[in-house]
Amino acid sequence: MTRPSRVIIDLKALKHNFSQIKKLTSNSKVMAIVKADAYGHGLVRVASALCNADAFGVACIEEAEQLRAASIKTPIILLEGPYQPDDLSLILNLNLDIVVHNEYQLEILENSKLEGSIRAWLKIDTGMHRLGFSESDAKNALSRLISCRNIKKNPILMTHLAIANEKGKELTTKQLASFKEISNIENMEKTISNSAAVINYPEAHLDWVRPGLMLYGVSPLVNSKGYEHNLKPVMTLESEIISIKFLSKGETVGYGATWTCPEDMLIGIIAAGYGDGFPRHAKSGTPVLVNNTRCKLIGRASMDMMTVDLRNQPSAKIGDKVVLWGEALPIEEIAEFSETIPYELLCGVHKRLRFIERN
Repeated sequence: MTRPSRVIIDLKALKHNFSQIKKLTSNSKVMAIVKADAYGHGLVRVASALCNADAFGVACIEEAEQLRAASIKTPIILLEGPYQPDDLSLILNLNLDIVVHNEYQLEILENSKLEGSIRAWLKIDTGMHRLGFSESDAKNALSRLISCRNIKKNPILMTHLAIANEKGKELTTKQLASFKEISNIENMEKTISNSAAVINYPEAHLDWVRPGLMLYGVSPLVNSKGYEHNLKPVMTLESEIISIKFLSKGETVGYGATWTCPEDMLIGIIAAGYGDGFPRHAKSGTPVLVNNTRCKLIGRASMDMMTVDLRNQPSAKIGDKVVLWGEALPIEEIAEFSETIPYELLCGVHKRLRFIERN
């Protein structure tokens, strides 16, 4: 028998979330962000299901190559742009768009001799201070892009918000105002909104939106769950109980003996651990579902196993299903218990697990 730990990917939920995004942004085109293996959900699987997306955003050429090899013809944007001059011919052959965000990229575009032209997205740094031209350099960079023989007419202008996941932040107000001033150019498409801005800042939807996390049914906002925004989780991580033990009061559980039984009790051993992507730093008390009943993780998660308190499920038996996150157990909650973010949990799911698609 194969190991019982598995990942369920609900493609119907994925399509539902995309529809929700379209309802919120009916006048905008949608660039679905599928970098990092579609946040752990499977790059080709997700892109194939999102046939109505106007474009896909990826981090690197390798991801774009996978999509083209799967016969996906939808426009693909390299969100970090080219890394070196040799990338440009491959970008052209794969028919990719590029984000241009620094002087080096501008120079290699100006100095290369290509047998065609590439659509560019000019990134402007309005306060995130990660990628993008400074506000003072943006207009000159745009002028050079427009004049570059290797770039198609009318580059698209973009920026990225640093704290769109919270409303009313001064920095966000400044970023929106700065981008509006810099990008006040007719006949050029513009984009600001990530998932958080799709929900929190309708005024920032503009020509394109770039949802990532919310596509997968997870809330991008602080202290919020996906279901509060009518989003459905696409991924469920589940396994089974492989052993049950009776321990006496005072006995300890797991590496480091960090948890002590407060009374005589049953515990269950689950076939899943940090080798599968469940966070080792999840605290005792982190919820799991045993037969749809909430139980608590006790002790440290091991590489391949973890232990659960079965006092809420005394009739549990070997082979019973355990949900580690999913529809009835929001991943946002597991992230909070683990002092991390849902992005990290999703992207960390290990490929040794069985992935099962549901349509």
